Amino acid sequence: MDLDMAADELKSVLNRLRRAQGQLAGVIRMLEEGRDCEDVITQLAAVSRALDRAGFAIIATGLQQCLADGEQPVGDREQLRARLEKLFLSLA
Repeated sequence: MDLDMAADELKSVLNRLRRAQGQLAGVIRMLEEGRDCEDVITQLAAVSRALDRAGFAIIATGLQQCLADGEQPVGDREQLRARLEKLFLSLA
């Protein structure tokens, strides 16, 4: 399944991933500086949420595309549904 994201969807996902990248760099700096454990964990949780949101946005786009493409044979749709479910659960 190829993912064809609209420009605004792609921009949103890329922004989330860049934000997560910056937050992760912050976590690394915090660890190197010996910062408080609670602060590090709080930032790490923020990174995790940002990555999850980006992943869910990508999966939602895939689901939307699958629903719009109703011309697939039933067997193909079942395989696609199973693949999307597996992807979704990998983020859960």
